[in-house]
Amino acid sequence: MLHRRRSWVFDLDGTLTVAAHDFDAIRDELGLPSGEPILESLARLSPTEAAPLHARLTVIEAEIAERARPQPHARETLSALRERGVRLGILTRNKRSLAFISLRAAGLGGLFDDADVLGRDEAAPKPSPEGLQLLLSRWAVPGDDAVMVGDYLFDLQAGRAAGMATVHFDPSAAFPWRDHADRCVSRLDQLLDPA
Repeated sequence: MLHRRRSWVFDLDGTLTVAAHDFDAIRDELGLPSGEPILESLARLSPTEAAPLHARLTVIEAEIAERARPQPHARETLSALRERGVRLGILTRNKRSLAFISLRAAGLGGLFDDADVLGRDEAAPKPSPEGLQLLLSRWAVPGDDAVMVGDYLFDLQAGRAAGMATVHFDPSAAFPWRDHADRCVSRLDQLLDPA
């Protein structure tokens, strides 16, 4: 029963905020191979080649963060979970500093303790479970008392690898990665229903 779990970690972009990244356009602008994850493509480059591309990526992501809009029901769902005494965290493949910009722009500021917002500089990016393991360790919580909520395969893979329950969020209700999820929801407020 997921509603009894006391620790919940959310992806940010596309989960708590409306998806706004055009990853194909970003890859094109950075000159990266089509269809490959951006961070993994950058990791294969030499530090000299990667540095200016990382800098440009941060600028692109900052522009998107400043325009972040909340998913429907995001604030009320997070507030209701907090009222239940649930510990909330964020694990994003974005930079932590940009996560705070997104949260503020989307009207979701103040719902997470700053220390519980992790990005790609604090832990290996998802699908690595490192960031989730760091939060679970900090909270002194076992994976089987925690939930990972995300809109993409990497979120679900990271959650499974950390021993957490996984929720696939997809507003379209297509759920392309349902096999990696314990539960699928198309609205964030469905997380408040017993399941």
